[in-house]
Amino acid sequence: MPHRSPLAERLASLHLLVGDTPLLEIHAAVDGRPVTIWAKHETANFTGSIKDRMALHVLERAYAEEGISPGDVIAEATSGNTGISFAAIGRALGHPVRIFMPDWMSRERVLVIQSLGATIVPVSADQGGFVGSISLADTFAAEHGSVFLPHQFSNTDNVDAHKRTTGPELVAQLAAIGRRPTAFVAGVGTGGTVMGVGAHLREVLDHVCVHPLEPANSPTLRTGHKTGRHRIQGISDEFVPDICHLAELDPIVDVWDGDAILMAQRLAADLGLAVGISSGANMLGALKVALDQGEDAVVATVFADSNKKYLSTDLCSVEPVEEHYLTPRVELRGCRVLARAGLGVEAMVAGAG
Repeated sequence: MPHRSPLAERLASLHLLVGDTPLLEIHAAVDGRPVTIWAKHETANFTGSIKDRMALHVLERAYAEEGISPGDVIAEATSGNTGISFAAIGRALGHPVRIFMPDWMSRERVLVIQSLGATIVPVSADQGGFVGSISLADTFAAEHGSVFLPHQFSNTDNVDAHKRTTGPELVAQLAAIGRRPTAFVAGVGTGGTVMGVGAHLREVLDHVCVHPLEPANSPTLRTGHKTGRHRIQGISDEFVPDICHLAELDPIVDVWDGDAILMAQRLAADLGLAVGISSGANMLGALKVALDQGEDAVVATVFADSNKKYLSTDLCSVEPVEEHYLTPRVELRGCRVLARAGLGVEAMVAGAG
């Protein structure tokens, strides 16, 4: 085996902790009608969220293109999971990390990022919220030398991470049981997941739908700007990200935040799947699409993270049930875990090159 540099060894080691996650086959019924949903269980990643895929790939590409050097500060604007991923992976690679984050994110997110040795700069609504966080990160880089800006909302490597890993894994896992996805649904934070997985699916399948999802309370994708308020942390961050090309996607699916909270609570209480609020939203969105497609539907989504960063939020409170919610009509009947794709670390590293 050829000798690898210490950096290459570290990156290869991190690949053992990121990606190749299990696929969940969730059996449900809506008003008595059987429905099956397939969900990538992304809590199996290094820091417990899907953002590890993007963070590792972005840093790996930056090193390959000499956009980052050892010891550079990583500075990023984020609503939480990306900050945790860059803090952990950045520190594993020896980088100081500085996270600019809206100050209304959950306390758990802040504590986890700080525990990983990163510096957090809280950004108030008066300072611009998410947009202000991006501006402050850019200003920090302009005023200090040796700063790397991942720019997750505009960096196409974010999309590429999911085109190279999440998408192929999903197809391989379904193919192993003789299935092909007919649709994929995912909430839009940066848009990297839905664009990247969608790009791979459309390369290898003739007919597949790819739906972005957003909160019904805050239809940013539909309006093109911040509208309303919602409680699904990690998606609908006040603007349409540069890497999210709605013209290349199928119709937007919307889910009420209270409905998403109820579904996340049900997934935990009924199936033992302790997932975050956005996972509840993705489950509901996938159910809606599956009902529309009919009995031959094979609809996939992602469970982006666990419930552990939402213990101080409404996820752990009694949520009122509204008449228009879908969750009360859903029975969760069981879950089977499908094997990892087994694509291998060497394949992932080669794909990233």
